[in-house]
Amino acid sequence: QVQLVESGGGLVQPGGSLRISCKASGFTFSNFFMTWVRRAPGKEVEWVSTIQNRGQTTAYADSVKGRFTIARDNAENMLYLQMSNLKPEDTAVYFCKRSNGLEAGQDFGAWGQGTQVTVSS
Repeated sequence: QVQLVESGGGLVQPGGSLRISCKASGFTFSNFFMTWVRRAPGKEVEWVSTIQNRGQTTAYADSVKGRFTIARDNAENMLYLQMSNLKPEDTAVYFCKRSNGLEAGQDFGAWGQGTQVTVSS
């Protein structure tokens, strides 16, 4: 079955950097767009970024553009999110999911357990 295992979250100071990862299994990873979404306390799930199946195109929410970089390693079935210049409003649980396209709201399928990112001094 499809499994998505996020890792790498933690506590970081404002302005700091962090890289989170997602290990995928149970499906042909290289056939799918992959996306990161996040859920902050008391808020709706927010789309963060999506990468095309071979990594040729990426898309970002305006709130993270220029600060976050999405990447993938199809040989290892891994998805990454490099986050820089982190802000307190980036605090959330981050999830990776499959996606039907590059736009927000196109994620589908199984959820992992997520990884908590907390930005605080």
